[in-house]
Amino acid sequence: MPSAGRPRAFDMQAVLEAAMLLFWEQGYEATSLAQLRAATGLSSASLYGAFGSKEGLFKQVVEHYMEGPGSAVAVIEDETLSPWEAVAGLLHGSIDMQADSSHPTGCLIALSGTMRAPGEEHAGVRAAVADRREADRVRIRACVERGVAAGELDADVDGVTTVVHSFLLGLSTQLRDGVPAATLHTAVDVLLRNIRRA
Repeated sequence: MPSAGRPRAFDMQAVLEAAMLLFWEQGYEATSLAQLRAATGLSSASLYGAFGSKEGLFKQVVEHYMEGPGSAVAVIEDETLSPWEAVAGLLHGSIDMQADSSHPTGCLIALSGTMRAPGEEHAGVRAAVADRREADRVRIRACVERGVAAGELDADVDGVTTVVHSFLLGLSTQLRDGVPAATLHTAVDVLLRNIRRA
């Protein structure tokens, strides 16, 4: 029977999880194929056969992350919450997720796609994480617009959206630098007071 018709002899979710933890901890550029092979237990041929390239694996890892730990940001779309509560849930929940000791600190989307030098070589990787960041920005803006319409959030939609999204992205470097989660939760409370319409 042709090999193309045979089922994969590995657990896709386990492979994506192992690769995710490695990319999350080290970043895309610093993670070698040798490390990916060791972490996943796959040969180079199996990795390339399943994902096409290191970049192809990374793009699937991004989706895996967003369905798992990265889903902490989905609360921003929960319309059963008030917009202010949704923003609070987004930021406090993201701190809790990013500080969780069961996986690398910070956010894979914010940290792993940073490259030392621009160029076409890693354009697909940069695009994958930039697209995720843009999707989050759009969701935050929709929540802020809902909050403005409800008279709950400051009327400067662009300003509030940018402040919330910048804070969300900045959590990763703060946590990687050792800023305690409790300090960041306090900072969120300060931010929330300042974007709430009096």
